[in-house]
Amino acid sequence: MLESSVRVRFCETDALGHVNNTSYFIYLEEARIQFFESLGYQMDVDNWKFIIASTKCDFKSQGYFNQDLSITSSISHVGGKSFQLEHQIRCSQTGMVIAEGNAVIVYYDFENQKSAPIPEELRAGLMEHLTKGEQGGTR
Repeated sequence: MLESSVRVRFCETDALGHVNNTSYFIYLEEARIQFFESLGYQMDVDNWKFIIASTKCDFKSQGYFNQDLSITSSISHVGGKSFQLEHQIRCSQTGMVIAEGNAVIVYYDFENQKSAPIPEELRAGLMEHLTKGEQGGTR
């Protein structure tokens, strides 16, 4: 499990005073980037190997301007060509879960425009973060 953090900026809130729903996807993206970096993958558009097949976010409570948010990231499934990354966003001040999200990420060969098998080195790194579910499948 990897933990990252973000402080809610004013521009990320809406007219009701809470974090706008679209902002959570930005927080999840930042957590994904940090997760990839922890596995040794830098944001290099000339050598990027991943695409998102699906992403979602469930809103559990409200977040507000200037709150510190803690985002934990873990792996729930590793398939042959894809894996599922799980996220939980908590308010650091209260400990309350304010959102949960996930993303199905496909290992992708951009030159040939098709999915590719996850390399063993990446698979080993993903398995270190596996928290539930089992390895398997060829998704």
